[in-house]
Amino acid sequence: MAWIRLVADDEAKGRLAKSYRSAIGRAGRVFGIVRTMSLSPNVLDASMLLYQRIMFAKEGLSRRQRELVAVVVSAANDCHY
Repeated sequence: MAWIRLVADDEAKGRLAKSYRSAIGRAGRVFGIVRTMSLSPNVLDASMLLYQRIMFAKEGLSRRQRELVAVVVSAANDCHY
């Protein structure tokens, strides 16, 4: 089993602290998928930007359809995220 050091909320400094605050603003807490990138705030921010660009794009699928696709793919992959 892999082990990744995660940065706790109270340990986050600088850019990571700002990213955590943004996560709390969006979702009410910092989910594990965000924490797994905590050792590389640049990667975390790029990942969140990509997610937001995909999920909130004006063209193509609706937001609801995108969320449904994400749920189906997560279920198929046995992933709770």
